[in-house]
Amino acid sequence: MSSGPRLTDLLLLGQGRDLLSERGVSCTGELPEASDPTLVARAIAAKAALGSRVLILGHHYQRDEVIEFADVTGDSFKLAQAAAEQSTAEFIIFCGVHFMAESADILTGSHQKVILPDLAAGCSMADMATAAQVEECWQDLERLGVATHTVPVTYMNSSAAIKSFTGKHGGTICTSSNAEKSLRWAFGKAEKVLFLPDQHLGRNTAVNDLKLPLNDCVVWNPWKPQGGLSDEDIRNAKMILWRGHCSVHGRFTRESIDEFRKRIPEIKIIVHPECQNEVVTAADFVGSTEKIIKTVSESAPGTQWAVGTELNLVGRLAAQNPDKKVFFLDRTVCYCSTMNRIDLPHLVWALESLVNGQIVNEIRVDEETSRYSKLALEQMLAL
Repeated sequence: MSSGPRLTDLLLLGQGRDLLSERGVSCTGELPEASDPTLVARAIAAKAALGSRVLILGHHYQRDEVIEFADVTGDSFKLAQAAAEQSTAEFIIFCGVHFMAESADILTGSHQKVILPDLAAGCSMADMATAAQVEECWQDLERLGVATHTVPVTYMNSSAAIKSFTGKHGGTICTSSNAEKSLRWAFGKAEKVLFLPDQHLGRNTAVNDLKLPLNDCVVWNPWKPQGGLSDEDIRNAKMILWRGHCSVHGRFTRESIDEFRKRIPEIKIIVHPECQNEVVTAADFVGSTEKIIKTVSESAPGTQWAVGTELNLVGRLAAQNPDKKVFFLDRTVCYCSTMNRIDLPHLVWALESLVNGQIVNEIRVDEETSRYSKLALEQMLAL
């Protein structure tokens, strides 16, 4: 068992004041104490007792204490693939957030149960697009006569209801790993794309990868009539971007990049494409969590990196690459508060409950939503 992310390197530039950490409260059952010294041994014993009946999936943003017990680690795309390919495990414990567990339930068999250790582990970005809001948007597009030549492309960070909407209208799901490929596929089918729910990933992919002019992109604000756009705005746009964002990646700024370059001229900046366009444009490298890990890990010894993504992953990169210096790009230290709700007490509780014959926090998507969501997810996997 590791001792957790090493933050020494992250603090060298005076960062890391007020480390933030939140613990979720489960809806049912009794959790072990967070300070229980037997937690690791209990997790090992419970997992061994379950054997091949259980598969634990761990997102890169999870705490080290959780990742230690994951059978598969990865970003949302890799974990979606792992869930789809897994047909034997009776239980899949998804150490991530709610929308990821929903996708796993959609892609796995009816004989399998998907469990989220803490039901409070959600995603603020996914919550920024509700099914009712998206349906209202589509009705506006139909009224303007543009829906027939618009394809929805929905980021994995969305609810099953939004994925279902996408499947109903012939679209696809994407992740930060395959957003460019997904958009090229969509523009091969239609003139316009409705991109949900992360405006930054959609804009960055369209402008930086597809080389579309920035003014081809408009932002749909679901809190304003007709998204706050004129008829002409909508008819002229190629990318209709939903007004959503990641609360972690949205924190990174161009000023932070400039400060690092001033202090360490040889620094390499790598950021996630959920960051703002001015941050992505100023960075040296842009990529999904998998690409960030690969790029930093394969770089030359002595290389110095400022990384713009979630802190648990950055801390793990620093610990796993002692021949390099890895810094957190933000001025202050901030975890993904919802992802960080999954901790060792919740994981132990879920495992021991299964050993005792009790299924807790099962994630189930209704049949109709699942059917249309699966169409969109399978289109993503086919790409």
